[in-house]
Amino acid sequence: MNVGEWAAVIGAAGSVLGGGGWWISRATVRAAQATAAANEAAARAAAAPAQQAANLAVLEATVKRVDEENGQLRGRVFRLESVVRAFQATFDDFYRWAREPVGSPPDPHPLVEEFNRTGV
Repeated sequence: MNVGEWAAVIGAAGSVLGGGGWWISRATVRAAQATAAANEAAARAAAAPAQQAANLAVLEATVKRVDEENGQLRGRVFRLESVVRAFQATFDDFYRWAREPVGSPPDPHPLVEEFNRTGV
């Protein structure tokens, strides 16, 4: 072999070994990144049912609390509506009596008396 042939063989060997090493290391890094991404996705998938269960438990507790508060508020609103209706009926009775004052004034509604006694 002459010098040119030897140079071609050495260059080819160098590029196979050196260049190939660069390609192999690049492929290894990409494979490691792909493996890490796959492991992370698998961990998220494995944790998803537990996270959903935790989210569901929080949601159920919130719904229960809101239902209880809603029941209390409905009771208070019902009571307020009843007292307002009682005041309206009492006022109406007093208005009619004031237009034609015959006898003693009418007695207030029992809820009005209770409200006047307790303030609630």
